[in-house]
Amino acid sequence: MTDASMTGASMSDALLSAQGLSVARGGVRLLSGVSFELRPGDALVLRGPNGVGKTTLLRTLAGLQPPVAGTVTVCEGGLAYGGHADAVKSALTVTENLDFWAAVHGRSVDVPAALAALDLTHLRDRRAATLSAGQRRRLGLARMVLTGRPVWLLDEPTVSLDKGSVALFATALGAHLTAGGAAILATHIDLGLPDATCLDLAPSDAPTGPGDAFGDAFDDTFDGAFL
Repeated sequence: MTDASMTGASMSDALLSAQGLSVARGGVRLLSGVSFELRPGDALVLRGPNGVGKTTLLRTLAGLQPPVAGTVTVCEGGLAYGGHADAVKSALTVTENLDFWAAVHGRSVDVPAALAALDLTHLRDRRAATLSAGQRRRLGLARMVLTGRPVWLLDEPTVSLDKGSVALFATALGAHLTAGGAAILATHIDLGLPDATCLDLAPSDAPTGPGDAFGDAFDDTFDGAFL
């Protein structure tokens, strides 16, 4: 078992690399020995039963909690994490939410294009508090487009989306991959990504140790966006 570490060092042409990764939540070891590399254009789909550790793996990759063992290496451009929460400010309008995230990243971006990508243009002046669950989810996904981060980590991104909205998201994700980005998704929905790789996760049979409870310090408050 190796010492856990996370580094921002650049790799050859890999955008994200996990080597011998073990993760735990609530004092229970969930996954052990997970290894993979993401290169430009790669999409990795996490599969497995509820509770196997998909969310915990994504949170660990995002830096929200340390791994029990193994290493995570992220390219210089960094990553964006979209969790179960939508990271939407209810008091702001749809456009104001996206303007806020654009300012956070210090980027001059095309907010109207992000609105159009997730079919939000007609809702641009609506307060987020008045949106339906599906509309809020689309707003959260439009936020990902504004980050400029090469790696997207997405936890069940299609929750609350209807069939048409799933197709919109799949198109936006495809554009991100075509532009040289990469993505890791926990989803049971077929998004029609022809070159996506599936990683079937199996429960860890490793014993639980005292250090495995560290993830308890991180609660679901952070399950929105880690950017």
